[in-house]
Formats: sequence, C-alpha cells, structure tokens
Amino acid sequence: MNNYGESNGDSNVHKKKIEGNDHCENGDGSDNGVILGVDGGATSTVCVCIPLFSSSKTLAYPLPVLGRAVSGCSNHNSVGENAARDTLEEVMAEALSKSGSDWSAVHAVCLGVSGVNHPTDQERILNWLREIFPSHVKLYVQNDAVAALASGTMGKLHGCVLIAGTGCISYGFAEDGREARASGAGPVLGDWGSGYGIAAKALTAVIRAHDGRGPQTMLTNKILKALSLSSPDELIGWTYADPSWARIAALVPEVVSCAEACDQVATKILVDAAQDLALSVKAVVQRLHLCGEDGNGSFPVVMVGGVLEANKTWDIGKEVVKCIQEQFPGAHPITPQVEPAVGAALLARNFLMKESTENIHS
Repeated sequence: MNNYGESNGDSNVHKKKIEGNDHCENGDGSDNGVILGVDGGATSTVCVCIPLFSSSKTLAYPLPVLGRAVSGCSNHNSVGENAARDTLEEVMAEALSKSGSDWSAVHAVCLGVSGVNHPTDQERILNWLREIFPSHVKLYVQNDAVAALASGTMGKLHGCVLIAGTGCISYGFAEDGREARASGAGPVLGDWGSGYGIAAKALTAVIRAHDGRGPQTMLTNKILKALSLSSPDELIGWTYADPSWARIAALVPEVVSCAEACDQVATKILVDAAQDLALSVKAVVQRLHLCGEDGNGSFPVVMVGGVLEANKTWDIGKEVVKCIQEQFPGAHPITPQVEPAVGAALLARNFLMKESTENIHS
C-alpha cells in the first residue's frame, strides 16, 4: 500500500464546512495550527490533536497533546460504512473541541485505520474526509499498522510492527520505501494469533471437550463463569447472538489464566498463537530483507496491542520475541512510548514537512 495523501478538492463540501469553516485562519503556516492523528482499530478509535510545530523540526518531549478523544470501532468491514464514517467524524470533532480548536485550525490529518487494505479503501475514506475539512488541509490515509509502527519509531517508517489486539497484522517498511504485510485479513481468513483467534480457539475447545471430541480443560469452567452461563450448550446461543470480534476477543484473559494454571489445552492455544504472530513478522522481514544479507542485521520490531502486553506470568509478547530472534537475532523489540494515534499525528507532520521541503526546492 502506498503512502496515500492529498490536499482537498473543492467539490462536495460538507455542511459543517459551508456553515463557517471554509476559510483558513491558520493557513499561512503559523504556530497556531494543529494536526490530527487517528488510530482506528476493530475495538476503539482514538484521535489526538497536536500543535503544528511549523517553526522548528525539533519535537518537544513529552509530545504535547492538546486534545484526545475515544470512540467505538471505525473498521468499515466490521461495522459498515455509515457507522465507521460517523465514528471518525465524531472522534475528530471531540478531540478538536477538547483542544480549544476548530476545523479551520487543522493543517493535516493522518488516519491509521484497520480495514484499509487496498487503494480503494483509502480513496473511500479520503472521500469522507474531503467532505469534512477545508480545502487547504493535507489528508493522509494508512492502515492502522503504519500508525502503530510510527508510534515506536517517532514517525520514521522503517522496520516492522506487530499488532496483536482484537485482530492482528504485521507490517514493515524497508529503507528504500518498499512495504510488505502479513496477516491482517480478519478472523474468517485466519488471523489465529489475534485476540479473536485465541478466544475463538478456546470456545471451540470447550465445545469439543463437552461433546467428546477433545480433552477436558479448565477453560470450560473458567469461560462459563466469566459469561455467567451454566452449560457449554449455552455458549452456542451466546456466541451467535452477537459474534462481534471484540466481544469474543475479551475472553483472552481467561485463556491466559488457564495457561498459567498449567492447563495443556490453553497452553497449546497460546503457544500456537505466539508462533503464528512470530511467523507473520518473519514473513515481512524476509520479503523486505530487513535483516541484511547475512541475516543478522539490526531492525526494530514495534510491539503493539493488548495480546502482547506483559501483564501476566504467561507473557505472549515475550514468547513472540523469542521465536523471532531464534531466526533473526538482530530483531530489536520496541514498546512504544506514545500511542498509535500520536504515531499517526507524527506521520502527518513528517509528510507535511516533506511536502513543504519538496515545494521549496521545486
């Protein structure tokens, strides 16, 4: 997927824009402008508003966040186009309001959104944005994995990122700009290292244990108690009443708890998940030759997502890194110090600065 961005055109202006934001109070590049960064995943959407920093290339640390807002899922494959669009607009409006800014102060926007897998996905979201923002605003649309990578590299697109939350994806950039991805195709197409994949396998194990096709497991009592159900038979109705990805993925802590208690079924589910996640990173590294000619070159692996957080004795993230480093010892795991939405804002800033520099030299 290419870095996709453009200035707005003049057509199909949104009602909000017509009602008073069709001008640019800060369009001269002054320090009063702001940048929006959005991280839209399968569970939640976060928007941050940061200062433009137009007068200096040096970023302050910690990075000042003027406003932050959180809303629901903005993956159009999961909730549909209308709901995704409404969520994105609402979360940006709230972040701007909290920052004390309005739409006219925005100079650039970068959306890192799950479900952006093809230029047609990017164009669809760009069309939504064109109807919201004044014509001077620079717009950039990426997969959410790109924003997550930038959160670990402070805006530099190099190395690999692994996201493992409700869904999972591995995405990477070589120094020459080449891109590659692995996984991220959703639960139906087998993102088994994701939170959804882990929990779905656990639910399947409970059903198999109940009907005699599989071994008995602590997962049965643990999951039934967590869901306030009395029998595995009730899992069928619970699952299909609302098969949303995040609802299923919320059962991951129960699987980890059973693995920590040495349940073999739960342990195998987590081992398989760690290996699957590591495999997706390895695939990206190999395609981009991030490890160098001798296979020992150093490169960052940004680790993002609840599945990878080291808050349990059974540490999935640690197991993933171990699997990766067995083949690529130069892999350097990074836990981001800023959230992916800030990574998206940094990307917008870097893209904007690059375009300004190119315009000066053209």
